[in-house]
Amino acid sequence: MNTVIVKIEAVGTSRTRAVDAHGKDYSHEMPSYKRKQIGVGNYAVRKEGSTGRTFWRNASKADWDATAPVVTTTDDISEDHKAVLDFIHSSYKLKPKGLIMNEIKWKYLIRSAARGKNIMMTGPAGCGKTMAAKSLVDALDRPNFYFNLGATQDPRATLIGNVHYNKAKGTYFSESLFVKAITTENSVILLDELSRAHPDAWNILMTVLDEGQRYLRLDEAEGQSTVNVAKGVTFVATANIGNEYTSTRVMDRALVDRFTNIEMDVLTDTDEVKLLSMLYPNVKEDLINNVAELAWVTRVEAGADEGKLSNHISTRATVEIAGLIYDGFTLNEAAEVAILPRFDAAGGLESERTFVKQLLQKYTSDGSAEELFTDAEAGEEAA
Repeated sequence: MNTVIVKIEAVGTSRTRAVDAHGKDYSHEMPSYKRKQIGVGNYAVRKEGSTGRTFWRNASKADWDATAPVVTTTDDISEDHKAVLDFIHSSYKLKPKGLIMNEIKWKYLIRSAARGKNIMMTGPAGCGKTMAAKSLVDALDRPNFYFNLGATQDPRATLIGNVHYNKAKGTYFSESLFVKAITTENSVILLDELSRAHPDAWNILMTVLDEGQRYLRLDEAEGQSTVNVAKGVTFVATANIGNEYTSTRVMDRALVDRFTNIEMDVLTDTDEVKLLSMLYPNVKEDLINNVAELAWVTRVEAGADEGKLSNHISTRATVEIAGLIYDGFTLNEAAEVAILPRFDAAGGLESERTFVKQLLQKYTSDGSAEELFTDAEAGEEAA
């Protein structure tokens, strides 16, 4: 077992947390009474007994310092750089409790924002890209703007503005909210579903996102052909990259290269249980485990070369399913409305939907999953 040294820190007025020198939170491994016993500001080391059981013992600051990140810069740094370093290394404090994300990737996300990088969150649908992006926006506590480019029918109207006419003014041009966003100093602009945007939107954004240019061309605006991006503006985009996503276009490489890419991981079943239990603590543990395991099996099948599924149950979907159970639905009722419609029914008994129904039987102890089968499917099962 790897050596883990943690420091006990206060959270608010009454809670504590145990974190290592890299910002990883071990509070779930150390009971609150033990954190209280060690004391705020003190250190502890994780040990393993002869039976394999882990426990915690007091440690020294020297032990903690030995596990701290390697310093690769000299002591002679500017105050601005020191402020950035302090911000980056305290990133774990900014991570919301409900966001299950690799600690190093969260730290990289914070660092990229602190350095003014354009950030692109990528990963499968429903893995938490938008949640991570919005969590970053909240952590930075700066003016922010949201644009869903996947739902935009008229990119020029959304990103530039519109030409209007009335009798009093005649023909006139009105700037879009996006123009206001890019001219607001230190703003954070979330470009959701960038991979689903129309190519015209990508073309408009090319100069906006280019570090050497950073301007928006306003062709229709009389007397002002361009608008410069204000100081400190940060762009955060989300994208599904891959041919398997419906309505997702192959993004222009020149556009992709304007971003720092942070890939979101698909949650393991263990992390999924942790998230769902956190969101819905009153749902029975066995039901939470069943939902998480069912989702994980569909992901394995969808990712296998000869898997039986082309789609899977995403984290967004498991959150919805757990919410339905919390509101009184049985697992099978939740499955009927929130799981099965995600899978193709074509092919009858060999369809993906029938395969998922068969999976559900494993996670339903009372046999009620049989109600999900049609007469033909039920006959095949009996045979």
